[in-house]
Amino acid sequence: MDEDELGRALRAAQNGDEESFRMLYRDVQPRLIRFAGAIVGADAEDVTSEAWLQIARDLPTFRGDLDGFRGWTATITRHRALDHLRRKSRRPASDLPVEELVSMAAAADTELDALDGIATEQALRLIADLPRDQAEAVLLRVVVGLDAKSAGKVLGKRAGAVRTAAYRGLRRLAERLPAPRADAAGTRPLVRGDTSGGGGAEGVT
Repeated sequence: MDEDELGRALRAAQNGDEESFRMLYRDVQPRLIRFAGAIVGADAEDVTSEAWLQIARDLPTFRGDLDGFRGWTATITRHRALDHLRRKSRRPASDLPVEELVSMAAAADTELDALDGIATEQALRLIADLPRDQAEAVLLRVVVGLDAKSAGKVLGKRAGAVRTAAYRGLRRLAERLPAPRADAAGTRPLVRGDTSGGGGAEGVT
């Protein structure tokens, strides 16, 4: 489903069209469950279920385009995930491993098309092992498909800080993922640009 069709579905869903709401759910839910999984692990489905209750309730009052909607749903999901962690911290519980994540959602923005290798379950597990600021930045940029400014709004950070966190996270992933086969046609590196050092964010725009 293309972006224009989803944009029309957003407007129709705000006016109460149930099929359009289902279209939005199918587009956004896989992205949100991966994002939540990096924060709460195996409880991601519970968190996104709570998030969708609020999304459905407040959708008629949402103002913005499709990208804004994705950022808005990610913000709600993040709040519910942090609430979940606070609740868990008040009661004894053993750490749960990150459950197996399903296949990647729709393709990321073209500015991130070098991240081909990130679609594996192994990579998704590695993302969950990153420091939280890096994991959230990578997931918001790659999986949810937000630009740095929109991701910054979700995280309450400046766009430059999100770019830096995403770059550092991708550098860590590049070091841990198996090297691409030299004979694979069209194979590209996980992170663009020089990976020999430096702390800039030239690999993620």
